[in-house]
Amino acid sequence: MAVKIRLQRHGKKDSAFFHVVVSDGRAPRDGKFIEKLGVYNPNTNPATIDINFDAALGWLNKGAQPTDTCRAILSYKGVMMKKHLLGGVAKGALTEAQVEQKFNKWLEDKEGKVSGKKERLSSDAKKMINDRFKAETARKEANAAKVLAKNTPAPEVETTEKSENAETPASTDETNG
Repeated sequence: MAVKIRLQRHGKKDSAFFHVVVSDGRAPRDGKFIEKLGVYNPNTNPATIDINFDAALGWLNKGAQPTDTCRAILSYKGVMMKKHLLGGVAKGALTEAQVEQKFNKWLEDKEGKVSGKKERLSSDAKKMINDRFKAETARKEANAAKVLAKNTPAPEVETTEKSENAETPASTDETNG
């Protein structure tokens, strides 16, 4: 029996999420499974992955073959890295202490990258909100200026022309008289 670690689809039409399961390779995608290892939700940014680390590692050591997507998910969570390091212990190249030290260092680096991405996404979202607010304020001020210009009376240019016209006939009268 070929045992596979694969995804089982759940959720609505455009918002799917997946269960990571261990199943017989002959079973249908959403059919019978042996054990549920966790949940994968690609709808969030970054994607939410909740895996039972020890159970997944145990199944990999027993010979279960992950699908391509599950292999990427397990690599992201460090299960494949731990399996690789434990293979070095089996060959005698590493000790358990070295494995734990290397894995913990890798895990800290990975957590730093993920937290950095989350912080960057939240700061970008705040910046986008501020930019939209500034643009809306500028648009509002421009509209207010247009309304003010429309509602204010035009400057009285005609009154100065009338006074100039009134003086010119008087000056013509002086020259005639």
